[in-house]
Amino acid sequence: MNDATAALKESVGRYGIWSPHLRAEDPEGRGERAEAAAELERLGFGALWLGGNSSARHAAPLIEATSRIVVGTSIQSIWEHEASAAAAGFAELEVSHPGRFVLGLGVSHGPRVEGYSRPYSKMVGYLDELDKAGMRPGHRVLAALGPKMLELSRDRAAGAIPYLVTPEHTAQARERLGEGPLLAPEFKVVLDSDPARARATARAYLAMYLQFPNYTQNFLRLGFTDADVADGGSDRLIDALFAWGDDDTIRTRITAFHDAGADHVALQVVEPDTAPTPREGWRKLAALLA
Repeated sequence: MNDATAALKESVGRYGIWSPHLRAEDPEGRGERAEAAAELERLGFGALWLGGNSSARHAAPLIEATSRIVVGTSIQSIWEHEASAAAAGFAELEVSHPGRFVLGLGVSHGPRVEGYSRPYSKMVGYLDELDKAGMRPGHRVLAALGPKMLELSRDRAAGAIPYLVTPEHTAQARERLGEGPLLAPEFKVVLDSDPARARATARAYLAMYLQFPNYTQNFLRLGFTDADVADGGSDRLIDALFAWGDDDTIRTRITAFHDAGADHVALQVVEPDTAPTPREGWRKLAALLA
């Protein structure tokens, strides 16, 4: 493990928050997002992961509003951002706030990208361009699911930030990565102990992701069946991908990722209404983990 990766692991700590709300485009909400980032830092989280196709410009206001928390993109699509621009955005933040920004990269989804083909080769070429632009591997991570992309995150980046996975996937990923690289899976939490209501919230949120083959294929690799991914997802799939229940149950589900080899878990609070920033949910989660 090199010094940059070791420093990154120490900086992000055991828990972070993954949220699409923190990267919203509207200027009017910038102050609220900055306040939320500052509160998440006070609550003890080590990193903020900006959901959606985020970039350095989304991270900058949150970094400026805080003093230590790491902000990462989760993910920046390599189809929609030139490597030279990504490297320049990273370099600018690294000069003003060293060690505070992590470039999370991903290949996105075929249905969303015109001309989508050979995503692995596209990622290799993108990393080559970042290298030429002077960006060091220790400051980038890959949204890796399958074996080849995990190996690439081991060999050409600081590690992996798998999205929509289980502790079983984390164990497999750690075996493929080895001990050195950062492994920071995302995990969804529904703060509700009512089974029917919690699963309904989770199923509504999962619906979009079941349209994307890279996720459904990964579920099949993990031992789920075609029936599990049909009709909005089986209870078995929902219960594997989301933590819900009482505090002890949720805490145990999160701990399972660390037990499987995760260095850090990026926690996403999922609520029935996903429009407002879930600040009360973040507070409850922080208390649960304290």
